Amino acid sequence: MGALQNSTDSSLMTDPTELVIVGSFVVAFGVFVISAIVRSVFAGRRQTVAGEDCKLMDGIPLDQVPDERFPSSAVSPSGRVPVWFYRPADLAGAGFVFLVFGWLFSATLGVPEQPMVLNWRALLVNIGLQFFIAGVVMVFAMSRMDLNGWLGLRWPSWRRVFLIAPGAVGFMWALFAGIQACGYMEWMESLGVETVQETVKLLQESEDPLILGLMTAAAVIVAPLCEEIVFRGYFYPVLKKFGGAWPAAVCSSLVFAAAHGSLASLLPLFLFGGLLVFIYEKTGSIWAPIAVHFCFNGVTVIVQLLARYYDFPLSPAP
Repeated sequence: MGALQNSTDSSLMTDPTELVIVGSFVVAFGVFVISAIVRSVFAGRRQTVAGEDCKLMDGIPLDQVPDERFPSSAVSPSGRVPVWFYRPADLAGAGFVFLVFGWLFSATLGVPEQPMVLNWRALLVNIGLQFFIAGVVMVFAMSRMDLNGWLGLRWPSWRRVFLIAPGAVGFMWALFAGIQACGYMEWMESLGVETVQETVKLLQESEDPLILGLMTAAAVIVAPLCEEIVFRGYFYPVLKKFGGAWPAAVCSSLVFAAAHGSLASLLPLFLFGGLLVFIYEKTGSIWAPIAVHFCFNGVTVIVQLLARYYDFPLSPAP
């Protein structure tokens, strides 16, 4: 009887991470496809009703299409992130992002869970992969658009970042604290889910200074730069162009969260991704979400490193 009960408890505690993460990729893909179809149908009807005097080019009236000689002046009707220069070929670039991160997670499916063992070579490969993905999307975008016009690098109000970044990080930490106070982590633990990401755990426990240095650089420099170029700079606006702003924000944030492969972090990172999209749309410059991401990861790394030398309770990090 005891053996039967132990077996039942074990089945109830099966970690649902793989199922939920795979489901997140599927849901993101489905939401985009449905929104793109609906948007295409309604755009076609509007164009037919409008007639010859209001012809549309990629959903924008011809008299409002930006002059390609002055790409930095292009502003999307639904926000400050331009989408007018994206073409159907960019769906291949967005598909590349989706498939790469989906494949990276699927490669771990069915593999028995083992303690993560990282060395400096594995970390360099990971860093190189992030730069490679960012480089691929840059080739797609810059084949027809200059870097400044694409990412809004010449941001006249750049000084605002010193208010936006700490304010956004403070807001997210307060939001995470509220989620945790509602019993989110306890719920994850009851499902048998690991509440601390393996990379965070390694940051807490590793004694190799080279690994700690590389992990810190990857988290504080590489991830904010590459992930923002990929997810907010390219993936989001392509989805926005063909599926609309709200579906694009949901899909890109969901893929961003699922790409980290942690069920406990899925909701916090989804909310964080949504905030980064909002900040990008409001500022029109990729520098703003990069700065927020940099500050967020930087604070997280500092807290984790301080916890190694000072004896204070540390809540699981998202």
